[in-house]
Amino acid sequence: MANSIRQLAKPVQKELKLFYKEFESALQSDIRLINEISRYILDQNSKRIRPLLVLLSAKLCGEPNDTTIVSAGLVEILHTATLIHDDIIDEARIRRGVPSVNAVWKNKVSVLMGDFLFSRSLSNMLRLRNFEALELLSKTSESLSSGEILQLEKSSDNGMDEDNYFRMIWLKTASLFASSCKVGALSVEASPEQADALYIFGKYLGMAFQIKDDLFDYTAKEDKIGKPIGRDLKSNLITLPLLHVLSKMDSDRSREIREWIRAGLLPDDIRKINELIVEKDGVAYTQQKLTEISDQAHTALDLFPASDVKQSLLGFVEFNRERTH
Repeated sequence: MANSIRQLAKPVQKELKLFYKEFESALQSDIRLINEISRYILDQNSKRIRPLLVLLSAKLCGEPNDTTIVSAGLVEILHTATLIHDDIIDEARIRRGVPSVNAVWKNKVSVLMGDFLFSRSLSNMLRLRNFEALELLSKTSESLSSGEILQLEKSSDNGMDEDNYFRMIWLKTASLFASSCKVGALSVEASPEQADALYIFGKYLGMAFQIKDDLFDYTAKEDKIGKPIGRDLKSNLITLPLLHVLSKMDSDRSREIREWIRAGLLPDDIRKINELIVEKDGVAYTQQKLTEISDQAHTALDLFPASDVKQSLLGFVEFNRERTH
């Protein structure tokens, strides 16, 4: 792979160490069980992409400071809370190749841990003392939940189409990428033009990440990505590769397949749908969309002159194109 996360993080090594201290501190509580779960989360092999986007975006526009570090911690708390709740909804037993929080501590404790993290993120937002950043992150918190609810709604009423798919991935994934980039810029008082350009970059990068993840459900091997293959189909979640195939079928056949998925799929059924998606160009179409959106992310940073920091941000676009998990 041309770019590793470690290489991309090189321009902000000093700031990344400060982020880890901030994030660890933000997860602490006087409740033993919270600290036990927090330690489990901290020990997981996370890429920490969103805080890195905060740090690099800040450095692209100025000199990272205490507000930048707090912002990086905040976006990772929000992301972690969302993952915990997602795994409960999806009944996922594996996250990053290890048992998920709900697999270890069961649903009741996991829901409350997710709630604790959302609450902690809200209290930490006040430390930013920047109304624009506060408004941005509070709206993003709302978007993350709205996106998950939209996905469940459209999956249950057969209303998922390509427009709703792109709206859903913007809300549930790309909104936090976009806000991570913009809040980094705001933390160093970047110009509105710089902040907006980074927001657009983050939006398209986040959409590209989600599309790549959705491709893995059809193309990857389970031991490579650290989570079960076919999970989306098992959860009645119809993503872009299958949506494209369904859009080319007559309405009766499309409805029949949707009902088949809703009724619950056996492993052999998942294999048949995967073969159908490859055969009917669902994977090829999705890869084409991934290329188009990745190119839009790349173009969004044209405002900025060449630098090591800009190269690292653009490197995330290439990292996503090439990643295997």
